[in-house]
Amino acid sequence: MIAPLLIWAAATSLPSSPDLGKAEGQCRADEHGPSFLVTVNGIKDRKGRLKLELYPANDDDFLADDNILVAAGKAFRRVEIPVPASGPIQLCIRAPGPGIYALSLLHDRDGNRKFALSVDGIGFAGNPKLGMRKPSANAASARALTGPTPIAITLNYRRSLFSFGPLER
Repeated sequence: MIAPLLIWAAATSLPSSPDLGKAEGQCRADEHGPSFLVTVNGIKDRKGRLKLELYPANDDDFLADDNILVAAGKAFRRVEIPVPASGPIQLCIRAPGPGIYALSLLHDRDGNRKFALSVDGIGFAGNPKLGMRKPSANAASARALTGPTPIAITLNYRRSLFSFGPLER
């Protein structure tokens, strides 16, 4: 039962080009095109970085290696920011066009650009309940409209060896 979770954690830790998808994902100052305006909920603390990524909404491509997706001409976008010291947190990521996309949000608390199962937080569009394996692309997807589409993603942190969930406040 723990093997699928370890495979998922290893896959999200694969080295990637930190700049891949950033130019395409960066919203303009007054964004009017297809995009997601993501409100971040449940952040554990104000350290590290936040990394929001957009993927095709199918299980084969969801959380796949960014180098492979870009080389194949598939949708992939990334926005990465330092965690703001205070206040509400919103990130904007551009979509290739209106449609359905899978989104993941990583709270990289130590800023090492890798998902650490015991340290970092993770969340997805649709806020699926997390278990021992990655959610399906369908459960982690949202529809981008012709303009900015507001959604909220709740970060989940490991609570025990076999359980993830949002922080209890």
